[in-house]
Amino acid sequence: MVYQVYPRSFADGDGDGVGDIPGIRAHVDHLAWLGVDVVWLSPVYRSPMDDNGYDISDYHDVDPLFGTLDDLDGLIADLHERGIRLVMDLVVNHTSSSHAWFQESRSGRDSAKRDWYWWRPPREGHVGGEPGAEPTNWGSAFSGPAWTYDPDSGEYYLHLFAPSQPDLNWENPEVREAVYSMMRWWLDRGVDGFRMDVINMISKAGLEDGELGGPGGPIDTTTHGDPGPFVLNGPRVHEFLQEMHREVFADRPAGLLTVGETPATSVEEARRYTDPERREVDMVFQFEHVDLDSGPGGKWDVVPMSLLDLKASLGRWQEGLADVGWNSLYLGNHDQPRSVSRFGDDSPEYRAASAKALATVLHLHRGTPYVYQGDEIGMANAPLATVDDLRDIESVNAHRALLARGATGEEAMAAIRAKSRDHARTPMQWDADEHAGFTTGTPWLPANPDHVEVNVAAQREDPDSVLHHYRALIALRHDEPVVAHGDFTMLLPDHPQVYAFTRRLDDVVLLVVANLSSQPATARFDPTWDDAEPLLATTAHPTAGTWSLTPWETAVLIRR
Repeated sequence: MVYQVYPRSFADGDGDGVGDIPGIRAHVDHLAWLGVDVVWLSPVYRSPMDDNGYDISDYHDVDPLFGTLDDLDGLIADLHERGIRLVMDLVVNHTSSSHAWFQESRSGRDSAKRDWYWWRPPREGHVGGEPGAEPTNWGSAFSGPAWTYDPDSGEYYLHLFAPSQPDLNWENPEVREAVYSMMRWWLDRGVDGFRMDVINMISKAGLEDGELGGPGGPIDTTTHGDPGPFVLNGPRVHEFLQEMHREVFADRPAGLLTVGETPATSVEEARRYTDPERREVDMVFQFEHVDLDSGPGGKWDVVPMSLLDLKASLGRWQEGLADVGWNSLYLGNHDQPRSVSRFGDDSPEYRAASAKALATVLHLHRGTPYVYQGDEIGMANAPLATVDDLRDIESVNAHRALLARGATGEEAMAAIRAKSRDHARTPMQWDADEHAGFTTGTPWLPANPDHVEVNVAAQREDPDSVLHHYRALIALRHDEPVVAHGDFTMLLPDHPQVYAFTRRLDDVVLLVVANLSSQPATARFDPTWDDAEPLLATTAHPTAGTWSLTPWETAVLIRR
């Protein structure tokens, strides 16, 4: 199991209100007690923090906001002493505009590093800086055009995200070798692998205008062209990843982990990324299931999510990677709202039960589960009342864009409340103190007021808590080979409330049943399961194959 730590919000060791590496070190025992195998550490590199560290200005140093290289070395040692590996975030589709590489690149058209980024002259017949002069009509993921004009050199540079995040030109072999050298440097320091940010965008298919009014996504294609067909899963991406494996990982000891973030990637494409014979990455993060509540207008066009659609999506990925490749299993991370609010029911009545049910379903699929900090106690979305409560660059820009497209203030905030990344970034709730035990200072983002009831300290004392349920699930994956290695068969695909499946390894069969709704449900299974051995506490009492399930009830049984 992989546990994601978002350093800014995990624990503050020096009282400045921002989480840091000493704060993480103070809670390593929590991770060990939980049963974590791997920690994925979101970026702690030097950065201007325009995108909370995903805009890196120095890959070889730790930002003073988070501590020092010595602190990071100490964290690696702390984790290794407890048998936990550390995976760093690798952000190499783009750098910060403050990175020395980009500063040299923009120094002039004759710069030795000019070709390290995507520089292009204005569109023919246009004057640089005027509307429509951009080399293509592409939009960026954080709203606005994907090109920014540099008046000193008279050219534009490409950024698929914020203007402060210029895209690296992976067509240049010098760029690739600089990245590989940096990766080797971190592995030599003891890092155990990398989570690769938007890695399927590193190969561009061409610089042509994108479609307007196309499929919904993170870009408003009513005003800007969709760059997706030209930047996602490009023509050389597999070649680049195979080269990366040869140059960085091939001669290293076994046990290193590589996972690629690959938005808009199909099952078929994921098989290529994760086929062990191709030597690219171990697994990918796909986005299909977390886009199910996005309407035709994209992420901020929020629509209800159907359990039938969720089962169809996750089932398709289970089947598609059954014989080749591997699934990353997740419901939440630093870019998503809280899973209990999105997929469950965060009301006081059902919050704990729905958090347990979602965790059970997720952990017992075939693949590697990823737990985002706070999900193990059922942390919920924050009460974002107004735009002044927002800190995330994507949410702030989206609010502005929604207003510009005619939404009322409340309509814009309703969309933001549903999907804002700020929900995942409120401080980790360690205890019931004023700032949830996160800091002795003023937190950079206020703690969710519900931390008084929902926190680690309280749940450690309650054996029936969400926290203890997570621990039991993680132990089950360690103890029962069928969970790690068994095949997957979806049951009741058309049931609107019940998510059920079996896992089978040789003669051992696991049955997982969950009512993922806030209403009672009834379902029928093979009567031979009536007297099977329960693996997790359940109040279900099937009779002659008929199961009556209370809201958010789960059952996990095994037949040997």
